Amino acid sequence: MKKELVAHRDPKSPISEIFRTLRTNIQFMSSSNKLKVLQVASTLPGEGKSYVAANLAVTFAQAGKKVILIDADMRKGRQFTMFDVAPRPGLSNYLSGMDEDENGDVDISKYIKQTEVENLLLIPAGNIPPNPSELLVSPQMAGLIEDLKEVCDIVIIDGTPCALVSDSIILSRIVDTTVIVTAAKETKKDNLDRVIKNIQNVGGKIAGVVLNKVPNSAKKYNEKYYYGSTNLPQPKRKTKASSNVRNSEQLRRRATNSITHNMPEYKKEVEKNLNKNTNTSKNFNPNEAKTMDRPKFASDTSKVPNNYNNTSANNSGVSESKANDILGQINSYLEEQKKDLNKN
Repeated sequence: MKKELVAHRDPKSPISEIFRTLRTNIQFMSSSNKLKVLQVASTLPGEGKSYVAANLAVTFAQAGKKVILIDADMRKGRQFTMFDVAPRPGLSNYLSGMDEDENGDVDISKYIKQTEVENLLLIPAGNIPPNPSELLVSPQMAGLIEDLKEVCDIVIIDGTPCALVSDSIILSRIVDTTVIVTAAKETKKDNLDRVIKNIQNVGGKIAGVVLNKVPNSAKKYNEKYYYGSTNLPQPKRKTKASSNVRNSEQLRRRATNSITHNMPEYKKEVEKNLNKNTNTSKNFNPNEAKTMDRPKFASDTSKVPNNYNNTSANNSGVSESKANDILGQINSYLEEQKKDLNKN
């Protein structure tokens, strides 16, 4: 496989993306899906029409289209070298009618070559005839195009330089549209204008102009296309451990702030319960609630920890069971506050 088939050899390259863009633009030009035959021509030799036609055919095939590429440059056809297939028999052999049977029929399958690209077939130029222009205007050429339109999705014709010979101008009458390939800093504007007028004068349609051989650096390609450079800086990922530590610290800080902020509420709860259960609440100092331990226990005093000091409760005139009941309510309230913080 020749290096010129960039779309097949390196489908992820920036050049391949340009050919896919060209394919998309051509498809949008035919919104009614009537585009079946496309000719690729140029003004002068060396502008890259065969290169563009081959890679454009590959991109159509990669899109799942059944494509037949015809090398209509019967003077200097080179598609067979790009796809590495046999050069003969080809288009000139079919149009000359040398292989017709007694009924005048020709087996077209013997002129179609299988390529390494899936869904892409090729008809090479064949032997160099003495009258290429006359063969292209023959009824056999029009009949060949009509037959190929029935069996494939698109026919791409590699034409000739229009400023030198009239082959592509003749073909522009029987194809759906023509694309003209030009070369940057090589193609003259006068030649391009003359070719466009000649095609329009015979009733041909022009889809557009392709500017080939545009100088560009690999650095600009890497900046323009997202797959040009895969060594992009990756964002720093935070480890799960550090994230958990930070979340734990934030939760603990929020819990502390909430408990400190709501401490007067605990005092009110203590005073409310003391007023409700005893007349000696005036001897109880609510500030002691800040220093009280908060063990989890019921009214059973046997579950009170040994390091818990009951002296302050007895001295304040509150019985031990009442003090335990009050502390149990404080502990329940704290547990509810912690649950609410965990939910948030």
